[in-house]
Amino acid sequence: MAQTEQQQAFFTADGDELVPDPVARSWWNPEMIHGRLLGGLAARALERDQAAPGLHFTRLTVDLFRNTPLAPVRVETALVRDGRRIRVADALVHGANGLVARATAVLLRGGDQPAAPVPATPSWDAPPPEELWEPREQGWAIWRFDEHNQPLRGGRGAGRRRAWLRESRELVAGEALSPFVRAALAADTASPLAHASAGSLDFINADYTLSLSRLPLSDAIGLESSGHLSEDGIAVGHCTLHDTAGPIGFCLTTAIANPGRRG
Repeated sequence: MAQTEQQQAFFTADGDELVPDPVARSWWNPEMIHGRLLGGLAARALERDQAAPGLHFTRLTVDLFRNTPLAPVRVETALVRDGRRIRVADALVHGANGLVARATAVLLRGGDQPAAPVPATPSWDAPPPEELWEPREQGWAIWRFDEHNQPLRGGRGAGRRRAWLRESRELVAGEALSPFVRAALAADTASPLAHASAGSLDFINADYTLSLSRLPLSDAIGLESSGHLSEDGIAVGHCTLHDTAGPIGFCLTTAIANPGRRG
């Protein structure tokens, strides 16, 4: 797993608080923290507090129900259930304006794989990510293309969309990004991939659910949009996640209309 590049981290730890750098600002409002980072902080805290040998982070649901100012945040976790084969834990993200996000993680204990084959999602034919990086000020490299692997003008198109992402900053200064946190940060991108029109992004993410059959083996995370439905300003969509070895899971996202805010 490659390390992030030497750039200012999104946050710096100060006791129980995480102080954001200006680069953590949202696309939608530069005075607010980007929602994808709140999901990443929740994943970081859950992994730090609730991980255990033999248990695999299989599902992460992140509810992004309130914007938070570009000010220190803190995350607390709680164990909900601890069984022999399943563990459930919650994370609460508090900002300067109160509770701003919540996450629930399901951890499952691995075991013997059944011998009977099940039809599975195939690997995609995307070009290798190391050929495609386009650095971004926001702290990650991204390259967007269509189902025929042609670059998307403005990052959008009328058909199925694909993207490779790689973080170029630490989430918290002095901490290497874990595979689980990388996946959580990438999962928020499912919303713009699934919900953008050919010309603009008029839906803002309300939540996402990341489901992983395994953790990513590469620092590059790929997403391919695989569904969108919307009516009365409410959208649902999903994407398939990949690493350089193949598909690793799915992300389901819900969003609400916010027209005219992002071109």
